[in-house]
Amino acid sequence: MKLLTFSTLYPNSQQPNHGIFVETRLRYLIASGQVESRVVAPVPWFPLKGERFGHYGTLAKVPRRETRNGIDVTHPRYLVLPRVGMNVTPYTLAHAAKKEIGRILDSGYDFDAIDAHYFYPDGVAAVMLGKYFNKPVVITARGTDINLIPQFARPRQLILDAARDADGIITVCKALKDEMVGLGVSPDNITPLRNGVDLERFAPIDRAAARAAVGLVPGRFTLLSVGLLDPRKAHDLIIRALPQLPDVDLLIAGIGPEKNNLERLARELNVQDRVKLLGSVPQTELKTYYNAADTLVLASSREGWANVLLESMACGTPVVASNVWGTPEVVAAPAAGVLMPQRTPEGLVAALSALRANYPAHSATRRYAEDFGWQPTTQGQIDLFHSILARKAA
Repeated sequence: MKLLTFSTLYPNSQQPNHGIFVETRLRYLIASGQVESRVVAPVPWFPLKGERFGHYGTLAKVPRRETRNGIDVTHPRYLVLPRVGMNVTPYTLAHAAKKEIGRILDSGYDFDAIDAHYFYPDGVAAVMLGKYFNKPVVITARGTDINLIPQFARPRQLILDAARDADGIITVCKALKDEMVGLGVSPDNITPLRNGVDLERFAPIDRAAARAAVGLVPGRFTLLSVGLLDPRKAHDLIIRALPQLPDVDLLIAGIGPEKNNLERLARELNVQDRVKLLGSVPQTELKTYYNAADTLVLASSREGWANVLLESMACGTPVVASNVWGTPEVVAAPAAGVLMPQRTPEGLVAALSALRANYPAHSATRRYAEDFGWQPTTQGQIDLFHSILARKAA
């Protein structure tokens, strides 16, 4: 079976952690031996390269073509228009991808279906492309594309139109399926397939050695927070809890626009000596931090299926997490960790106290994560694509 994977959420040489969950799922799908894929991962057009142009200057340096983990990836440029961008981006995205997809077809790779990730604008554009090239389309909904973007009228209508015309829809948790049904999408066309975790990449190592390797203070209880430094991830909520947790330190892994605000907040609360911003940490190094920390904290206001939770658990480290969207489907046993009773600094303190009072064995947390390998999701995708292709053939 030949797929064309289409998403703006895909890693590249300049952003190696960007949308890595899409790449990971695809790698396991290809490793099954039943699927091959080419990737079209558009990036916004910007004329100038360099750090002084910020995020867009970085995007300008993304190569037009590259190979990642043996997978051919192309990065056509699409136009993002100020002010009206949210409403028109699906159209500019589809327009930019047409030529590249035509080139892929002309090269002899006649794919069977489009595998699109993130509903808006990617999934909407993918349905346009599916009609143009007469190919079936499966869209994976991942989080804010369903629990935030439909608050805007025009994107909501485009999402509903694409959901109606898509040949299949995948959600990464049941909560997202329920939300889509609430928006008016038929449940018959929605298949929840959770994300998995790479149990080989994320595994327990000697915890004392890990703590020493990252320079943790002996005897201090250490929290780890991983994710983009933006308000949705709520790293600030964790910092605000630290005055009530005098024996606790915090590591934050990630980059983003909130960096200066987080540093300022730590100084204002006089906890700057207990907060360390690590910057961007490659996935190959995250295992050491997961093993070094005593607890991973995820305080997000919105999540579809947060991969960092399972990554931490696979390393034997339990979690404290906000009780939102798909997270209760991940943190569903004492061995996994504790959900906050409310998403506030006080709620985090209460959840952390509960975890420390009944801290699970690291081996039990690892065993819990082992039930979340990729094989069931991989097989679910294969079965879904086969059923759609058989239906089309009939």
